[in-house]
Amino acid sequence: MSPKSEPATGKQDSDSTVVRRVSPNITTISIPFAQLGLLKTGGRTTIVQLQSGSLAVISPVRLTDVVCDALVATNGTVKYIIAPNLEHYMQIGSWKAEFPSACLIVPEGLPEKCAKKLGLGQEIFDIVYTALESQKRISEEFDNEFDVQYIDSMDSHEIVMFHKPTHTVIEADLLFNVPAVEQFSKSGQSPTSGVFTKLVSPIFSTTYPATWQKRLAWYILGAKDRVAFAASLQRIFSWDFERIIPCHGDVIESEAKKVFGTIFEWYLNGENKRL
Repeated sequence: MSPKSEPATGKQDSDSTVVRRVSPNITTISIPFAQLGLLKTGGRTTIVQLQSGSLAVISPVRLTDVVCDALVATNGTVKYIIAPNLEHYMQIGSWKAEFPSACLIVPEGLPEKCAKKLGLGQEIFDIVYTALESQKRISEEFDNEFDVQYIDSMDSHEIVMFHKPTHTVIEADLLFNVPAVEQFSKSGQSPTSGVFTKLVSPIFSTTYPATWQKRLAWYILGAKDRVAFAASLQRIFSWDFERIIPCHGDVIESEAKKVFGTIFEWYLNGENKRL
């Protein structure tokens, strides 16, 4: 299903967007993005085509010509739009307007945030994950292919997804994998340039032993409720995944479970080895 109208776009968007078929079922749309204009982490939308032909769009970026062309190339229908946390939501209104019959899936707190910042009404939100309803039935086609872990113990209220047919975890801010080489590959910019990026990027590196990202997970991400956070991580780690697609940084194509286990070992193993 193609968009019902031609969205406004700019040449820079088209020139710098990287569209890649990660698998026959998964297309990623990667863009150069810098947090606060300083930290180069990149951004990414992941499009998963279900066996029915329906498309699940996770962390949607702006609907440019390139993005629309990528959707058309799938020959699928946009049926699910997922805002994976309280930060990755800025484009969900335009996507919902473009595909009004699609199911919009968001975490608790986002309807209120959108109403305040974007003027969106709560009526557009079809599924809202909450602490009391962390396991939800979406639809038969969706539930057959996805497992979902809602991590309300993170301040960002993460929705982490596991696409079972491709053994792929798709997540937003639970795990970063910078430098964002792919996301900046068509931008004409180095993914490692800039003083702030050089200083801060080690915190978001997965390179073994990933000590700084371990510390981030322990002292920041799960600090609000480490018991609940550990339980969420244990469930994710139980999934049979081989690939991790983060919103920020390169796709982890090999030894993904080992990388995940290294970064979150203080939670997964219960070992008191924090530094």
